[in-house]
Amino acid sequence: MNKNKRILLAVILTVVLVALVVGGIFLYNHLKDKPVEGAKEITVTVTYTDGTNDEFTYHTDAEYLGEVLLLEGLISGSESEYGLFVDTVNGVYADASKGEYWMLFVGGEYAPTGVDQTVINDGDAFEWKIEVYN
Repeated sequence: MNKNKRILLAVILTVVLVALVVGGIFLYNHLKDKPVEGAKEITVTVTYTDGTNDEFTYHTDAEYLGEVLLLEGLISGSESEYGLFVDTVNGVYADASKGEYWMLFVGGEYAPTGVDQTVINDGDAFEWKIEVYN
C-alpha cells in the first residue's frame, strides 16, 4: 500500500506542476504588451558619452520600435539569435573593444526586450545611451 501511495502522490504532483507551467505560459501570453495598431508619435533621445544628446520625434503606424528606427536610419546592427544587436545609433558606433555598447531605455528603465520586440504606443519616450562594461 505504501508504494501505491507514493506513486499516486508522484502522479498528483506531476499533474499540478504541468498545470502551473501551462497556466504561467497562458498568463504571460495574455498579460504581455501587445502591439497597438494605428498612428503613433514617439520620441527617441540619443545620449552620447560626452553627455550631449539629440532628440528625434517620429510619426508611425509601426508596431515595434525596431521597425521605425531601422526605416528612419537611426540604428544599425547585426541579427543575432536574440534579435537585432544594435552597434550604431545616429551614426555613432559603440566600440566593443573599449567595452562600449548601446543600451535602450524605456521610460527611464532598462528595456525589458530587444529593440525589435519593443512595442510602441502613442506618446512613448525611448532613450539610447552608450554604456561601458566594467
